[in-house]
Amino acid sequence: MSDRLLVSTRKGLFVLHRANGDWTVENRAFLGDNVTLALADPRDGAWYAALNLGHFGVKLHRSTDAGRSWTEIAVPAFGPDDTVAVGDGKPPKPAALSLLWALEAGGPGEDGRLWAGTIPGGLFRSDDRGDSWQIVRALWDRPERQRWFGGGYDAPGIHSICVDPRDSHTLRVAISCGGVWRSTDGGATWDVTTDGMFATYMPPDLAGDPAIQDPHRMVQCAGSPDSFWVQHHNGVFRSVDGAQTWREVANVPPSVFGFAVAVHPRDPDTAWFVPATKDECRVPVDGALVVARTRDGGETFEVQRSGLPQRDAYDLVYRHGLAIDAAGERLAFGSTTGGLWVSDDAGDAWRAASPHLPPISAVTFA
Repeated sequence: MSDRLLVSTRKGLFVLHRANGDWTVENRAFLGDNVTLALADPRDGAWYAALNLGHFGVKLHRSTDAGRSWTEIAVPAFGPDDTVAVGDGKPPKPAALSLLWALEAGGPGEDGRLWAGTIPGGLFRSDDRGDSWQIVRALWDRPERQRWFGGGYDAPGIHSICVDPRDSHTLRVAISCGGVWRSTDGGATWDVTTDGMFATYMPPDLAGDPAIQDPHRMVQCAGSPDSFWVQHHNGVFRSVDGAQTWREVANVPPSVFGFAVAVHPRDPDTAWFVPATKDECRVPVDGALVVARTRDGGETFEVQRSGLPQRDAYDLVYRHGLAIDAAGERLAFGSTTGGLWVSDDAGDAWRAASPHLPPISAVTFA
């Protein structure tokens, strides 16, 4: 099991290490700055941290020594002619990077390749470990992009990137709100693959429109790469045919709403969710923080409560706030109140690793 966590928070990146059964903060970086996402590249061990500095913009840093030192590198940039639809009959506005919402390493044979998803809805590729970036023009130029729109943010964004472990030329991305898209040629061409999803926030005649679906998070099972899970704004969906079609999983207790999902790296039928009260409220149901786990592909669920606060808990877990290690044994999640919990037994019991961190946006094992 992995003994190190990278925790991205509103006030910096915190590196936690497990020793003698306890998790402790062993290092801090960018203290006081908003770190929105971190990536630990399994190929060469490099770490990447994305920052959002408000007036000073989005920044990206790389570490090659496990976080002891950091080097600022390039961030994706839109061209002068790139625009974003505004709607309501208003003219489009220039596209400008407002958030790095996804970072993913390329395949095993693609040294230096990284993928980045952004708000406002651009996918970018780097072949030099982030020193330079190129927009994936084939996706950006799709006519359907004009119908994408923002969910939790004012503009649409790419938050999930899945690189197929069998063939790194096959990619899937999830967009809020813009559906799920697939490329089988390294990003040269794309097709939308949201058959089976529905959006009840739209008029009935548009509920099945593939280009306006709102997947909150999409994950792929590494050991069974045709299996995907999505936590959608309107529930949980599963695909067993390479994200081509989707089946609704309707019986998730205590709520089908949430943001985060994790799948076991070898067992595609086992997945975890952190349910919440939908829309205007967005807090744990009845003030009790729980994790919902299925081990049979969504036919049944167990509600995991052991070690989690069950009274007056108002922790929301963002879409990148739940992580599972490569062994499939240890899980961790962090919340908007700065709570961090870890389980060493696939979620049967949880332990607070740190209750007093700043608000947490993302958690990943390193």
